Amino acid sequence: MTNNNTISGNLRIGTNIQPRPGRNKVPSTNGTVNGASFHDILKDKTRIQSELKFSKHVSQRMMQRNINLSEKDVQEIGEAVAKAEKKGIKDTLIIKDNMALIVNITNKTVITALDRESAKENVFTNIDGAVII
Repeated sequence: MTNNNTISGNLRIGTNIQPRPGRNKVPSTNGTVNGASFHDILKDKTRIQSELKFSKHVSQRMMQRNINLSEKDVQEIGEAVAKAEKKGIKDTLIIKDNMALIVNITNKTVITALDRESAKENVFTNIDGAVII
């Protein structure tokens, strides 16, 4: 990660960070959303983002095509992956701004990345769903 909050190159976003004992307690208030506490929702969002990976191939293609992702982009892609997973999608096309990504949902791995120019007149195969963000 660079100082300008972009991500490129060989990528693996986050790690499985374990909270220290006593640090993950949720206050005993009734602050829940649909039965889930703020802590549970935050933990789920963090888990999704920390599991998103970029294959070596796609990392090289992103550098060649000058595709840079901000932390916000990665978060939004992680949320799109979660939506696709909830719908039972295995391989999805994610379209965001001027890029298209193919993501294997089972492995939570971005396997293809194209900028708008590279995606023109391309046919996307071996996907079973799409998420547009």
